[in-house]
Amino acid sequence: MKRREFMMSGAALVAGTLVMRTAAAAPPGHTAEKESALMPPANNHIKTLTIKNIVIGEGKPKLIVPTTAKNADDALAMVKKYAGNPAIQVVELRIDTLSDAPDNAAIAALTRDAYALLPQQALLVTFRTKAEGGNRAISDDDYATLYREIIAHGKADLLDVEMFRREALVKELVALAHKANIAVVMSSHDFQKTPPTEEIITRLRRQQSLGADVLKIAAMPHDSGDVLRLMSATWEVYSRYAERPLLTMAMNGTGVVSRLAGELTGSALTFGMVGEASAPGQIDANDLSTVLNIIHTANQA
Repeated sequence: MKRREFMMSGAALVAGTLVMRTAAAAPPGHTAEKESALMPPANNHIKTLTIKNIVIGEGKPKLIVPTTAKNADDALAMVKKYAGNPAIQVVELRIDTLSDAPDNAAIAALTRDAYALLPQQALLVTFRTKAEGGNRAISDDDYATLYREIIAHGKADLLDVEMFRREALVKELVALAHKANIAVVMSSHDFQKTPPTEEIITRLRRQQSLGADVLKIAAMPHDSGDVLRLMSATWEVYSRYAERPLLTMAMNGTGVVSRLAGELTGSALTFGMVGEASAPGQIDANDLSTVLNIIHTANQA
């Protein structure tokens, strides 16, 4: 146990060191005077999102744990297992992993059942398309039809909407979700590479302009420089442009520090796992919660 605590403390120290290097790197052409004029006070510009007394956008990053089940019964069993775990603030119901391919009405019913199991935690519903690292390919029209059914007849606190669907459909789904009091996590995933800094910033700002309540990007790093670039871009968006909470991460083992140090770069949520990972680089939820607490406590000192 002592060895584990030492390892977790060491991870936090590495996270803090990398983040300080990241935050210190000003964008090209910026003087200290320009930077101080552009950067608003931390958190004052972010519109926090409150769900079931969970405040997203302030304090330590909120921890999301996804389901990875292949059928509805197993998915509900996983949700029930996560329910009430104090380390987990958000449960992600991944409906693209369901290999029995239930119809849209059955999926909507599944979201209602999952929601009923989570009186204190937020439910995030996600269909991750094959194009963005998910388990099933789906056309834009079928994607929109499924989400319309979930919004109209299902139940969720948050809905993941991929930004690179057809723009008119993205705008429609955002509007429908908001009308139903469902917050939108707008997402972009790159499983091949980490985009340039300018592209990361552009995507996150575009998500905000499309009405997202949480701005999300996940990218695959090829080296530590990619991880630092993603974290630096996160800080730049947070400190200069963001009006909504951010959720950014570098995937794979190389990117694990980005999952730990979000509080210092402006990322308000992070993903962990219980059992099987749903994406490369996820770490055990209880271990992740320990590190988040260490960094949060140090950050308050």
